[in-house]
Amino acid sequence: MKKFFSFLSGAIMGGLVGAVLAILLAPSSGEELRGELKDRFGGFTEEINQAMKDKRVELESKLEELRKPVEKAK
Repeated sequence: MKKFFSFLSGAIMGGLVGAVLAILLAPSSGEELRGELKDRFGGFTEEINQAMKDKRVELESKLEELRKPVEKAK
């Protein structure tokens, strides 16, 4: 378990360092970069919300099926 948390913390730190370096070394201006990030993040959140809605509908229909009374066979 300790190895897993060490790996996880290392992966998170590596991701943060990589993100900072990417922003600092990006060829576009800060304003352009912020606009691009905002657009990408907006699209990403829209996709997540849509997936959540789809999964909710699917789970509600399965729950409705499970709540139906079972007819006994004669």
